[in-house]
Amino acid sequence: MKSVPDGYLGVWRRRLLTTTAGLRDETSEVYWLQTASLHADLRLPRPHPVAPAASLETCSHAQQLALSEQAGFAGITEVNGDICQWHRLIDFQPPGGPADIGLMRFETPERLLEDGLDGSYHEIWQQVPESDGVNWGLWLEAAGQPSRQACLLVAGDYFLFAADRPLPLSPDGSHLRDQLAAVGPALRPQLLAFELSFGRHRNGATPWQITHSTLPGRVGDALLPSYWRFADPASLPDEDLARLGRYVPSGGWQRAELPLSSTPLEVPA
Repeated sequence: MKSVPDGYLGVWRRRLLTTTAGLRDETSEVYWLQTASLHADLRLPRPHPVAPAASLETCSHAQQLALSEQAGFAGITEVNGDICQWHRLIDFQPPGGPADIGLMRFETPERLLEDGLDGSYHEIWQQVPESDGVNWGLWLEAAGQPSRQACLLVAGDYFLFAADRPLPLSPDGSHLRDQLAAVGPALRPQLLAFELSFGRHRNGATPWQITHSTLPGRVGDALLPSYWRFADPASLPDEDLARLGRYVPSGGWQRAELPLSSTPLEVPA
């Protein structure tokens, strides 16, 4: 698979979403971090419908339902001309639905327009300052449980860590809120424990501080300690990578080969 064109690399913040169904969203916090092969995407509805909890384990049912409206995913990106497809390999919401594919146009190097191939939606993306330069991604899998996967991506001064939940969702296509209703209270935190944590590393001079996360109580935490050699992912100690995230696998995370897409790029005729 060819690398993603350089113009896509970095962090993009969505400034506008409109749909033919009448939706207009300028308030949700949506960040997309793109490397040469991997992407991660974090989507947090704003404003919060209820006050956030300190952790998933202390959430009320109303707070759990609010968290189930979040979205985000990670995987590999494929670009052919002005067609971009995001192959979602791990996803906050249940699997299924149409392919994530858009018609892209750079209005300027820092402003990217995305339209659905069927014209059903329009998005405006703005590149985040200080997200150019260093750019890399690591794909991870749980030791002894390779079906549970994660990734750590860096673009300029930013990072995004994505980790699949401990308990798989049902592939029946139902919304996360419906799957929460189908299990008991003890299992609901595991269904919500898909971590997408975004923040800055300040050139490796300070701990990698999380500024946005799908997990309550995670903002302000350090994903990693300071690393002056942050530009080289090989310098990150395996023992620190093994412990990434709040819901660490019992055997820890380990480096894995970059995944391959199971579906071809869908190029319209």
